[in-house]
Amino acid sequence: MSSNIFLKHFCTIFLVLFFSSFSYAETAHDFSFTSIDGEPLPLDQFKGKTLLVVNTASFCGYTKQYSGLQKLWENYKNQGLVVLGVPSNDFGGQEPGTESEIKDFCETNFNIDFPLTEKQKVKNEDAHPFYRWLASDSGAKSSPRWNFHKYLIDKNGMVIESFSSRVSPGNDKLISAIEKSLKE
Repeated sequence: MSSNIFLKHFCTIFLVLFFSSFSYAETAHDFSFTSIDGEPLPLDQFKGKTLLVVNTASFCGYTKQYSGLQKLWENYKNQGLVVLGVPSNDFGGQEPGTESEIKDFCETNFNIDFPLTEKQKVKNEDAHPFYRWLASDSGAKSSPRWNFHKYLIDKNGMVIESFSSRVSPGNDKLISAIEKSLKE
């Protein structure tokens, strides 16, 4: 019986120590991706900038949004906007290619030169930690339900708003939110 008490105390102490040393992310800047070229892509490099994070796919009905995302990037990057594309095959298997195939597709068809990450999972428990944080921070209702879901992140790494796939990059509400964040 005394060994059971010892085991219970040991487990309790272990769990307290383990969880007290585990740090939770507080902002988007606490996360890192790998670029489509295989280089580290820490989001803290975007401190002081407004970040538009979009899960993308090459063979989706919304794929033409790449043009609008590139236009946003070109129009606002000098004011502090960063568009970040996160290729994902989570919805309808619409991003089946390798990183080099995805990059080639984006450059050839849409002249994309904004940053892209390696292909990532963006939904459920095996999602990239950034997307799990978004779901816990913004609520499950704001989680991506399809390709080209957009998150607008402020200069301090906090979520401003989430925009569904149906909201095009040229949408007045999205542009207004971007412009407001850039001025703050």
